[in-house]
Amino acid sequence: MNMATAIETASETVSESVDRPIRVTFPSILLALGALLFAVPTMVFVISEAWSGEEGAHGPIILLTGLWLLWREWPEARSVARAPSLAKVWALLAIFLPLYVAARVTQIVEIEGYVMYASLLAVLYSMIGGRSMGMLWFPLFYLVYIFPPPETIVAAVTTPLKMELSQVSVSFLRLLGYPIGAEGVRIYIAQYELLVAAACSGLNSIISLTAISLFYIYVRHRADWRYAALLVLLILPVALLANFFRVIILILLTYHFGEAAAQGFLHNFAGLVMFAIALISIFGLDELLRPNWHRWVVRDSG
Repeated sequence: MNMATAIETASETVSESVDRPIRVTFPSILLALGALLFAVPTMVFVISEAWSGEEGAHGPIILLTGLWLLWREWPEARSVARAPSLAKVWALLAIFLPLYVAARVTQIVEIEGYVMYASLLAVLYSMIGGRSMGMLWFPLFYLVYIFPPPETIVAAVTTPLKMELSQVSVSFLRLLGYPIGAEGVRIYIAQYELLVAAACSGLNSIISLTAISLFYIYVRHRADWRYAALLVLLILPVALLANFFRVIILILLTYHFGEAAAQGFLHNFAGLVMFAIALISIFGLDELLRPNWHRWVVRDSG
C-alpha cells in the first residue's frame, strides 16, 4: 500500500466516524421514543393553555402547514442526510433536558414549549445531520410559531403599543368631532370608559399575520429573496394599521350602540374581520408590487 492510498483510506475512515449514512438504529429509536414522551404532554399543555385563547389561535394552522412544508421538502433534504456523531447530540440533550424538567415543574407553558422543541431539533439532528436540517430551515423555524411568546416579552412589547394605540385612536376620533379623551390605556368617550387590554395592543394579530404571511411568501416567492424581504417588511405596518381600525371600530360601537354591543361576539368578530383584511392586504400588495418589482429589476440589470 503506497502513501497516497493510506492517506485516502484514513480520510474515509475519519469521515465515516463523524458522519454516518442515515439509517434506523436502536439508539435512534430510543431517542425518537424519548422525544415523543416529552413532546406529547407538552403539546397537550400548549393546546389547552395557549391555543384556546386569542394569543394562540393560529397554532393549529401553523402546525398543519409546517408539517406539510416538511413533507414537501424532505425528499430533497434526504439526499444529503448524514447522521453526525452521537456525542454532539448527547451534549445538546444534557443542556435541554434539565431546562425541560424545570419548565415542566414550574408549569411555564412558553418555556416548556421552546425547550421541548429544541430537544426535538437535537433528536432530528442526530438522525439527519446539520446539512439536511439546513435545507429544512424555514419549516423548522416556522413551527416555532405554534408556541406563544414568553409573558415577559409580551408585557414589554404590549405596554408601549397600548399607550400609542390609545393616543392615536383618540387623536383621530377627536378630529372627527367625537367627545373623547384618554388617560394612559384608558379611553373615555361620552359616558363610557374603555380599557385597551393586551389583546387589543396588536401583538397577537402581528404574530399571527407574520406567521401566515411568511408561509405565503416562502411558498410563492422563495426563489426571489429580495422581493420576499420587501414583503416581510410590509407585514408590521399592515398589522398595526389593521389593529388601529379594530380599536376605532370598537370605540364607535361603544359610543353609538352601548358598551354591551362592543363586547363578546362583536369584539371577537371585529378582530377576525380586521385580521382577514390585513391578510388580504398582504396578498393585494403582492399582486400590486410584483409587476413593478420585475420591471425595476430588469431596469437595474440593464
